[in-house]
Amino acid sequence: MSRQSTQVFLGLGSNIGDREKLLICAIRMLDAVPGIKVTCVSSLYETDPVGYTEQDTFLNLVVEIETTLSPAVLLANTQQIEAELGRVRTIRWGPRTLDIDILLYGKQWIRDKGLEIPHPRMLERAFVIVPLAEIAPEIEIPYKQDECIRFFQVKEVEPYTQGREGVRKLKRLGWKKI
Repeated sequence: MSRQSTQVFLGLGSNIGDREKLLICAIRMLDAVPGIKVTCVSSLYETDPVGYTEQDTFLNLVVEIETTLSPAVLLANTQQIEAELGRVRTIRWGPRTLDIDILLYGKQWIRDKGLEIPHPRMLERAFVIVPLAEIAPEIEIPYKQDECIRFFQVKEVEPYTQGREGVRKLKRLGWKKI
């Protein structure tokens, strides 16, 4: 029996090397994974670093995919792509060739060892919310309140992130071009 497809949103970022090329390669690699189909890509945004600020600016975007992979298998695939594109984890929030975060996996709320969905800091990050609101303003974000899972739309959060973290829209990416 095949798994049903789930709508998932991923946040991608890079601030080392040819940032744009790395992001395009990552999108293509994601799309090539059996069980993943890239369905939409936000514009490319240049953003100031958050947390550890003594580093170069990032290029960030959000990718919508349809997947039949479980959250854990999807995470393993994103980490493999990061490694193949030179990701080395040294400084928390530090410089990186590529970062792929699972932001939303359907309407699931998951807190498991090594996997938290929705991404625990996504609501604090304009570099996530602004591109997410660009491609999916109506998407619902689950949160837990009094042991119940509740939802709100990304468009309800996006106005509060305007002007934060130096998020600057650059352009659309032509990731499908050969």
